[in-house]
Amino acid sequence: MNRLIRRKFGEVYRLKVPQRNFCANGAATNSAQPGYSQDSKIGHYDIAIVGGGMVGMAFACSLASMPLTKDLNVAIIDSNPALSSGVSIKKEEPPDPRVSTVTPATISIFKEIGAWKYIEQNRHAYFDKMQVWDYTGLGYTRYNARDANKEVLGCVVENRVLLSSLLSCLQSADFRKTIYPSRLLTLHRNSSSTKVDSHSSGLPLHGQGNLVKLDLIDGSSLHAKLVVGADGSKSRVRELAGIKTTGWNYSQNAIICTVEHAVENQCAWQRFLPAGPIALLPVGDNFSNIVWTMNPKEANDHKMMNGDEFIKDVNHALDYGFGPHPKSSMFGDGGIFSWLKADVTSASEFFEIPPKVIRLVSDRMMFPLSLMHANNYASKNIVLIGDSAHTVHPLAGQGVNLGFGDAFALSRVIAEGIAVGTDIGEVTMLKKFEVERKTANIAMMAILDGFQKAYSVDFGPLNILRAAAFHVAQHVSPLKRGIISYASGEQRLPLFS
Repeated sequence: MNRLIRRKFGEVYRLKVPQRNFCANGAATNSAQPGYSQDSKIGHYDIAIVGGGMVGMAFACSLASMPLTKDLNVAIIDSNPALSSGVSIKKEEPPDPRVSTVTPATISIFKEIGAWKYIEQNRHAYFDKMQVWDYTGLGYTRYNARDANKEVLGCVVENRVLLSSLLSCLQSADFRKTIYPSRLLTLHRNSSSTKVDSHSSGLPLHGQGNLVKLDLIDGSSLHAKLVVGADGSKSRVRELAGIKTTGWNYSQNAIICTVEHAVENQCAWQRFLPAGPIALLPVGDNFSNIVWTMNPKEANDHKMMNGDEFIKDVNHALDYGFGPHPKSSMFGDGGIFSWLKADVTSASEFFEIPPKVIRLVSDRMMFPLSLMHANNYASKNIVLIGDSAHTVHPLAGQGVNLGFGDAFALSRVIAEGIAVGTDIGEVTMLKKFEVERKTANIAMMAILDGFQKAYSVDFGPLNILRAAAFHVAQHVSPLKRGIISYASGEQRLPLFS
């Protein structure tokens, strides 16, 4: 995508976008710009990224990688000391339980912006097979990357490794950035004391200028043409911009932790249980990550029980607990679906039992699950990305990939806007980003929410329908290829095509 933008807009950038259009160093350079304060202590920036987590840093790295955006002056606001001092990663320690499953589409863009090489220097785990099954024993599906002519289905990476790699990528880039180790307090327009109207869902803000003043809790302030909210599900930017949300709680909590096996795990496993799914994800060496969804009381009980009892329950949940193993050929080696499966590698693969867990090697963390979607992603001078704009159920590991998709799409839209001389805070440009990402995000959110609801009911006829769905996904080649491609980050929905 970067190469396409370079070819399409490179000449326009050199001829039509002189450096004076960008915010530079201090008020003296920017005194002619409308809305700037004459206070030299207040920094002036093109973009202020509120939130220096994985998505915010991916956005910064993407900006730094493109000719049209690498000369922007960017502020990053986050109180995490790791942004200044670096992320401590000791390879001899067990993996941190906070991990992300990165899709092939995300991996490709990480390689393009120059961040993936740093991930490969640390612990990570590619996987090319996945098994999904139901506790009733009525059905299962096995996915193989070769079914869709792919090398891998994904890669499980610790969040701290992702963040460290993005920081290394940004530090190696020739990119003007300033890190503010603080948190956002208020937003103002035109350096005035008028706060953003928290009752307005769409803005425009008070005043006609094209800058936003950000006041931080440490007393410092800065100006920016564009404020990017990458500050998570409880986004302060979203709150101050008055952007409303739609969503609901799932009445489920997730337990996450790191466990150890006697052998290396090379497959991603997910079993749907009566209270929610349990996932076992490889994270390198003989370690795996557990993501176990259950009702809040059960989650609290499993967080507090001793380690040996917890491991016993994990193995029970991944093996014969709650119901029998599915039969490998319920319809007689494919039966009515056999004519569709000849070119699918995994259609004839037998059901397998996950490797036994022998030890708990991390603390157990618990967090509530919910769905949330911002009614608007973009307004004049303000835009939301990642969990600030949407949160989803973790059953397919898609949440952070949606956030990365936002980051890369926004940087591309900004580059295209700069090429034609558009103000980077202009709402019409930002709405292009919103339309693109809302379409992709809502589609994925609807699929994940549907799965969550379908597998939250223990009812005989519905159990049969779910089993039939597993067998269709196992034996119908076009559908299986579509599911793999869609889960890999392609935009095409998993339909027959």
